[in-house]
Amino acid sequence: MRTVFFDIDTQIDFLFPAGALYAPAAEKIIPTVAKLNHYAAKHRIPVVSTMDAHSENDPEFRDWPHHCVVGTVGQQKPASTLLEKRTIVPNAPCELSLNDQILLEKQTLSALSNHNFTRLIDLLAAERYVVYGVVTEVCVKFAAFGLLETGKRVEIVTDAICALNEEKGAKTLADFQAAGGYLTQAGMIYA
Repeated sequence: MRTVFFDIDTQIDFLFPAGALYAPAAEKIIPTVAKLNHYAAKHRIPVVSTMDAHSENDPEFRDWPHHCVVGTVGQQKPASTLLEKRTIVPNAPCELSLNDQILLEKQTLSALSNHNFTRLIDLLAAERYVVYGVVTEVCVKFAAFGLLETGKRVEIVTDAICALNEEKGAKTLADFQAAGGYLTQAGMIYA
């Protein structure tokens, strides 16, 4: 079964206490995210790593504090989550080339908003999507529910996600299962 991993917004501004939009305890998922990404590379599974890539005046900042501004430390991914062979896909028309890790830039909450998202999904031709990252009730939710619309199997790795609000995160997971999604844990992926 052709599988693609989706590593959602694991960026410094979300993962560390000093980050601009820190999700409490998010730093604890970094080793699991890194292990999933490197497992994928070892097993020739593409990893799509979504990344907020904001300008100083993005409309999103009307609702959220400034975060992940292009060129800042907060916009970067922790080194342990990066794969050696990676490609950046901006939110603008471009030629797509696949690599072990595809850094998919976005300026809104949803990865699906990237101009190249549909073409990328077509190129990857997956039958199964494995989703993890931050934060559960926002960007992970948008990615997971958007991928469910492909009609393919979508799984959220529950020990590789973190919520801003635990109650909203739990509701997101319940709604995801009710919509046909699956919950798994990293150990099940490695098995």
